[in-house]
Amino acid sequence: MSRVLFEHVSKVFDQTLAVSDFNLEVEDREFIVLVGPSGCGKSTTLRMVAGLEDITDGSIYIGDRLVNTVAPKNRNIAMVFQNYALYPHMDVYSNLAFALKRRGFPKDEIDRRVRDAATILGIEELLHRKPKQLSGGQRQRVAVGRAIVRKPEVFLFDEPLSNLDAKLRLHMRMEITKLHNRLGATMIYVTHDQVEAMTMGDRIVVMKDGVTQQIGTPMEIYERPANLFVAGFIGSPSMNFVDAKIIQEDGNLFIDATNFKVKIPEGRCPMCDELVGKEVIFGIRPEHIQDRMYCIDPISDNCFSAKVDFVEPMGSEMILYLTVGQISLVAKVTPKTSAREDSVVGVHIDMDLVHIFDKETGRVIQ
Repeated sequence: MSRVLFEHVSKVFDQTLAVSDFNLEVEDREFIVLVGPSGCGKSTTLRMVAGLEDITDGSIYIGDRLVNTVAPKNRNIAMVFQNYALYPHMDVYSNLAFALKRRGFPKDEIDRRVRDAATILGIEELLHRKPKQLSGGQRQRVAVGRAIVRKPEVFLFDEPLSNLDAKLRLHMRMEITKLHNRLGATMIYVTHDQVEAMTMGDRIVVMKDGVTQQIGTPMEIYERPANLFVAGFIGSPSMNFVDAKIIQEDGNLFIDATNFKVKIPEGRCPMCDELVGKEVIFGIRPEHIQDRMYCIDPISDNCFSAKVDFVEPMGSEMILYLTVGQISLVAKVTPKTSAREDSVVGVHIDMDLVHIFDKETGRVIQ
């Protein structure tokens, strides 16, 4: 069994709390992604699993074994680093075989494992090359191959794609995901890139300042963010946030943002009845804003006019930068839009997909 269990794990560096009360159960064969900005504690958490950092408080189990005091070499894990960590004087075959030789494996077993890993990763023809003769993507495959040959209980990836260009990162995301499916292994993957997290993980752990903000599947976190940080961090372009107030008119509830007013659908926010008159943060993703030539019935259609400040063509979509009075909004629309810079368009908000956050705590209200 290759589960990893964190129980109230904390790490302090010289009075600085790097990881605070981290709790997570990584199921056997699960692909978990730790994501967050630099300094949020995600790599420190990974290094504690590997035994490269001591735990200040709490417990980590790999399988059913407590590993707090177990040496890294005895944890049966394999780690893939950002900088590949290949031996430059060795060819690919020797790099793949090195750890097995150190552990005293028979030559035929080493050769079988190395060639199996090379076949899985498609690097058979590279076995006699030195690292300097490889591209970035090939070096990363070799680094992954060094982990595969050890047949570990758990694979750990520490931002392995950050040194690659955008096209190669896309390709390697697919390769690592296919590798996980093929090996059926438990994997913990660290990244600051929310696109990697959304496309690769079975579940995502969003972290900030050493504190877990939310754990869930990619779509759970995208559709139901727990707070302002998660809502703004996941999604590109980022969610729009507008200071607003909940008001009631003629028995209906509205989000009043001063420069525009939109109706909250019945049943969409059960708690909002108790929040009439309260200031909130109104959140709407750019892809949930549509542009229209004009608004026929602004109130019932949740539509209002906005000035187009800038249009960013992206090929398959257009990004519109809008202003409504003093409020700035970003919309993601189809390339067939009629919006042009300095024009005025109708803006429709899909109120079934909006988010309302408590202004004081940042927590989601609904």
